[in-house]
Amino acid sequence: MAAEFSFKNQFLLAMPGLTGSYFGDTLTYICEHNAEGAMGIMVNRPSHISLIELLAQLGIDKGHTPVEVPVMEGGPVASDQGFILHSTEIKFESSLALNDGLSLSSAREVLEAIANDEGPEDYLVALGYAGWGRGQLEDEVADNAWLTCPADTGVIFNTPFTERVNKAASILGIDFALMSGQAGHA
Repeated sequence: MAAEFSFKNQFLLAMPGLTGSYFGDTLTYICEHNAEGAMGIMVNRPSHISLIELLAQLGIDKGHTPVEVPVMEGGPVASDQGFILHSTEIKFESSLALNDGLSLSSAREVLEAIANDEGPEDYLVALGYAGWGRGQLEDEVADNAWLTCPADTGVIFNTPFTERVNKAASILGIDFALMSGQAGHA
């Protein structure tokens, strides 16, 4: 029996047809995808809260946290729960390894390390996540709701959030500005 295809460690780029919906103009990193469903973090939509404000709400001293770091809106599920995508040069027992250079955590210890300038070099903090049930993501991709491409940590950590969708599309050689919102079916 052939192994099932997984979108894990892929980006989902919202196709122009999703413009105006919750996921319109988003880039989502898929953290897990298996027979039960999928889980991802949107990486390009800043929330209304900064990391300093989040730390204050959690009673964590802001320490060396840069003022301008936004917290991303990770998705519509569990929007009161924090998630940290981070590089792996510092290991945290609470973090789940996603690939060779990226881990995911929801632990307070990672936020405390970031605030104390003892955390990972690269990180993205998000509230909430995007979730799909069994077969749902596969159906949405087949219906042209999403374009997929291999994830690139440089897009997540080194590209301004307003440019992340286009940077990810360029991995595929696509200019989203030239794409129509109408899906074609052969």
